[in-house]
Amino acid sequence: MPRVALVTGGTRGIGAAISKALKAAGYAVAANYAGNDEAANAFKAETGIPVFKWSVADYDACVAGIRQVEAELGPVDILVNNAGITRDAMFHRMTPAQWREVIDTNLNGVFNMTHPVWNGMRERKFGRIIQISSINGQKGQAGQANYSAAKAGDIGFTKALAQEGARLGITVNVIAPGYIATEMVKAIDEKVLNERILPLIPVGRLGLPEEIARAVVFLASEEAAFITGATLAINGGQYMA
Repeated sequence: MPRVALVTGGTRGIGAAISKALKAAGYAVAANYAGNDEAANAFKAETGIPVFKWSVADYDACVAGIRQVEAELGPVDILVNNAGITRDAMFHRMTPAQWREVIDTNLNGVFNMTHPVWNGMRERKFGRIIQISSINGQKGQAGQANYSAAKAGDIGFTKALAQEGARLGITVNVIAPGYIATEMVKAIDEKVLNERILPLIPVGRLGLPEEIARAVVFLASEEAAFITGATLAINGGQYMA
């Protein structure tokens, strides 16, 4: 039986590319999504990958959703914590709601998804947990105190959990993308993109969702068993930590 991979935010953007790449690599893939039924149904029709709707910000919903995935596909062996939102504002204008919404999804969501699958991975002596963080969790970004804090927290979470899973066959790693050609990034004003963003990227272009996906497939593989607690920066040279 193929190993089961669960991708949060797995029906659009980077998440969709990850789901497709994992399926192509032979995994049984489940794609979680939070709200866009039209996009999720189109993704399911295109790929044949089953989709499951719940908010990663809700622990009980995560427990119930994972239970449904495992009932249909089997125990989750690979978890890709990709779901994320932005609520950007300069800090003096940021509301408590904007702070909480981002922390609840981008940081608490990683706990909410990982905690219910952890004991099963421990028992089976195998697991791959991959967080999709961000360049802005490494270097920070004005107007994103909430997002940068959450994404930096994902990295710290990973380093701690990697130490707990290391002797049990469970690896926990981070991918920190830079600017990737998703709908959100491509919606940026062309002048801003060409004059203020691309000049910061040494390779001179946006990354592709498929480039993130290929890294996920590698980290999920048996060949990556000696890599844990690592942060893989995929940003075209924009930030070198």
